Amino acid sequence: MASVSRRSVLQGAGVAAAATTMATGPTSPALAVTKKRVAILGAGMAGLSAAHELAQRGFEVTVYERNSIGGKARSIPVKGTAAGGRRDLPGEHGFRFFPGFYTHIPETMSRIPFGTNKNGVADNLVGAGIPLFPRSGGRNDQNLFGLIPDPRDLATPDALKRLIVDELVGGSMIKPTDAAYFATRLIVFLSSCDERRFGQWESTSWWDFVRAAKRNSEYQTVAARGLTRALVAAKEEIASTRTIGNMAEAFLYSFAGLGTNGRSADEILNGPTNEVWIDPWVDHLEGLGVRFQTATTITGLTISRGKIVAARATTPAGPTTIDADWFVSAMPVERFTKLLTPALVRADPSFAGLRNLVTDWMNGIQFYLKRPAQITDGHLAFMDSPWSLTGILQGSHWTNNFAETYGDGAAVDCLSVDISDWTVPGILYGKPAKECTRAEVMAETWAQMKAALEDTGKSVLPDDILHSWHLDPGIKWDPVRRANTNDEPLLINTVNSWELRPTARTKIPNLFLAGDYCRTNIDLATMEGANESGRQAANAILAESGVGGTPAPIFTMYRPPEWEALKAADKLLYKAGLKNVFDIG
Repeated sequence: MASVSRRSVLQGAGVAAAATTMATGPTSPALAVTKKRVAILGAGMAGLSAAHELAQRGFEVTVYERNSIGGKARSIPVKGTAAGGRRDLPGEHGFRFFPGFYTHIPETMSRIPFGTNKNGVADNLVGAGIPLFPRSGGRNDQNLFGLIPDPRDLATPDALKRLIVDELVGGSMIKPTDAAYFATRLIVFLSSCDERRFGQWESTSWWDFVRAAKRNSEYQTVAARGLTRALVAAKEEIASTRTIGNMAEAFLYSFAGLGTNGRSADEILNGPTNEVWIDPWVDHLEGLGVRFQTATTITGLTISRGKIVAARATTPAGPTTIDADWFVSAMPVERFTKLLTPALVRADPSFAGLRNLVTDWMNGIQFYLKRPAQITDGHLAFMDSPWSLTGILQGSHWTNNFAETYGDGAAVDCLSVDISDWTVPGILYGKPAKECTRAEVMAETWAQMKAALEDTGKSVLPDDILHSWHLDPGIKWDPVRRANTNDEPLLINTVNSWELRPTARTKIPNLFLAGDYCRTNIDLATMEGANESGRQAANAILAESGVGGTPAPIFTMYRPPEWEALKAADKLLYKAGLKNVFDIG
């Protein structure tokens, strides 16, 4: 792929809507008719977003889903836990997190009616409070990335270095020289031109970029692992520096109130996801004419004369075929690749590369508490935990009183925790999470949190505070293999993965792709990326069909104008084969 096409992903200063979309391409004369039947295969974030944009533009949309609507974002009520007229305890695949630099998701939310909310579901987003990074082994707990920096602190390399050293990392156990070095590495990235980001940093892991192997374990924990696992749920040894660096930049500026459209830097929903977002969204889409067919598992795509003529599926009633003019695969990449046949790959050879994209595990467990836990209202990142745990106490942020609304009335809050590393041995059983039973996963996660919260002798999570727990049902224990399987893994942005990832348009003129594995501006497997990809698919259909109309807006990430001169200078250095001016070792 040419570098000009790559750069188009990041073009535009500030958070601005583009009038055109990525890779919509020319209209095919053979298909430029008013055929409007669209089959969307998958009802996760990408599928719902595509359905929303297409339905608003007059297309006849049917969404097919094997599971419940909402994908990884959906709520998962814990069956059988309701009593006394209450609802089941609210479970989930993992807690929802809405950084201030998300733009597509809040814009979509603003078009979903919710009660008397002026801005629809978007008004259900609330600030999460100050995040806490509890350390184990008696180390000082951190409030990394919890400050609100003055934008002037981000305007120059010297100012940014002082901020990072003095406030972001300086309070940890990292040596001043290591803190300064980490700051310099961030400056290298922020001052890198787009060509270097794609040509050099896309091919470099974050671990190598921050020179973690040459530094001590504390530097590795805070500088290398802390950012990747706590903030973007990626593996530092294999994650692309371009992706992690972009997110580091976005977080820094959003905490300074830049590129957020006035939103808080760290937001969550004010209730269970289905109640305050997904269910109202489905209601709204049905009002626009969208039809949903669940319990429908896509098993294949039939291609004839270069076009998709049907999708094949199984339902409780038996096999069926799906007919449409346009098909959007909004399934996760690991499911789409299972559908690839030699005929499909011949029609679009780039499909073969999708098999090389990497997925990993990041799944959640919820702990329901009998009493409030005095920790923090913000997000938690247990930086020393072997399983890379993150979490948040949800009840205080929700509009409904937890005990009065959910369960049997004895649970007063939910501590929702994500497990990001399933391959490292734990502290109780000496086994990775993949090899632990569900009960062992619960006990191990609880113990790792206590190791960080109670390492100084203070009682924060006494065992008798636990009412019950719920592990993502996508994790299934196989007693024969003595190992778990995962029904819903997460795409990981590995080095050089950009070249493997598709745009919305394929070489099959009536097949389009949407999902967090597609190329997007945010370039990370997130709800935001999935939403943008759904818009890209809708816009491609809009262009290909010849229907006309205004494309769905596509937003770009904030670009700090103060750094553009440094990037321009770096572009000359990169073209000359020279290192970034700040890259001194």
